[in-house]
Amino acid sequence: MNSNVILRVAALRPLLLFGTVAMVGVNMTSSASASAFYLQEQSVRGWGRANSGETADQGPASLWWNPASIGGTTGTSLSFGATAFFPIGRVRDLGTLIDRPVVAAVPVGGASAVTDPVQRGVAPNFALAIPVGDRIALGLSVSSPFSFTTDYDSGGWQRYSAIRTRLLTADIQSSVAFAPTPWLSLGGALNVEYADALLSNALPNLAAGLPDARLKLTGNGWDLGWSAGVQLRPSERLAFGIGYKSAITHRLDGRVAISGLLGPLAARNVDTDTTARFTTPWQLSIGARGAISDRLTLNAQTVRYGWSRFDTIQLGAPLGNAVPEHYKDVWSFAVGVDAKASERLTVRAGIQLDPTPTRNTSRDARVPDGDRMDYNIGLSYRAGRSLTLDGAFGYTDFRNSAISRDEHFYAGTAAQTDVFTDGRAAGQRALVLSIGGRFEI
Repeated sequence: MNSNVILRVAALRPLLLFGTVAMVGVNMTSSASASAFYLQEQSVRGWGRANSGETADQGPASLWWNPASIGGTTGTSLSFGATAFFPIGRVRDLGTLIDRPVVAAVPVGGASAVTDPVQRGVAPNFALAIPVGDRIALGLSVSSPFSFTTDYDSGGWQRYSAIRTRLLTADIQSSVAFAPTPWLSLGGALNVEYADALLSNALPNLAAGLPDARLKLTGNGWDLGWSAGVQLRPSERLAFGIGYKSAITHRLDGRVAISGLLGPLAARNVDTDTTARFTTPWQLSIGARGAISDRLTLNAQTVRYGWSRFDTIQLGAPLGNAVPEHYKDVWSFAVGVDAKASERLTVRAGIQLDPTPTRNTSRDARVPDGDRMDYNIGLSYRAGRSLTLDGAFGYTDFRNSAISRDEHFYAGTAAQTDVFTDGRAAGQRALVLSIGGRFEI
């Protein structure tokens, strides 16, 4: 590594520290703003056009989508931002039943509706690119791609499926890009991802008059994945990009606590170490950008999400079972535009169709997801030779969806108790506000 590169890295150490501390210190109890619990707001610039064309765009702001985005970089640059989520919605009971041994099934009772179970939050992002010679660039991005919290009344109708659910991830992506020619860039990256999770729900006792028991599962851990991408720029006005991110299987080491089981079930009360495993989806992004004039650029992108990898949550001893999720693979589609209003000001707009990977027959209250449409606007203002300020606003409209899931407690024993969940998520909306900037050194 030459002396100029060493000096750049030394000068940027405070910024790298800021990016890492921001990911740990900011409140991450956020609403997912892509399918299921995936957060796609990894770039303020990109969110202004609903992430259309991000796989084909250049600079550190696009590193999450495509590690080839920094190929051909001539100067050190970084991007930073924070996104605030403001979800609203209502989840209500349509006739959930509990079927205990011997007696007939009856309604579960409890509060029949919950307002705004998905919690508000803020998610930061940070990315950096440093050229090493004329053709190679190193990159680093820090983001939170899978994070959300839902919180319900502990005595509500949904309590046997969910009371509190929290997932926090922090992804550190180290990238390298190589540009063998001005029109071709290749990139690869290692993703080191931290996950911290909490799940809690009620457990039924055998007699209807007894209070519910409680299960609480916590865990955390670091795991590895990878990314790769390519960009083609056949002319100054046309660019294509393909990016791939691998699935990551997380092993979470933590504790499980079961308390409040009475009578014949009391032996199942426990407070001990355990493990849990789940797998995030792989994703394949294909995008394009085309300038039809000096002031107007059109963008398009489609993403295939491998959500079928999130098939179960595997629970270790003493639970020793798998919680089925049955997610399905889906495509998202986005189009957008960048319009240069002046030498300093660029405005953006975009729209995205983002189907849910959850199924009507197995969707639970932990992730009350539905098909969604994103309507976005954004702008960038060049405040000086080195600094550009970015802002974006998105309105997400969710389609009403069924909450339908069968839960089998103490399965295969004489105490087996079944809960047949029947509910609906309706009126769900989200306002998503992003602010940030880009800096060139």
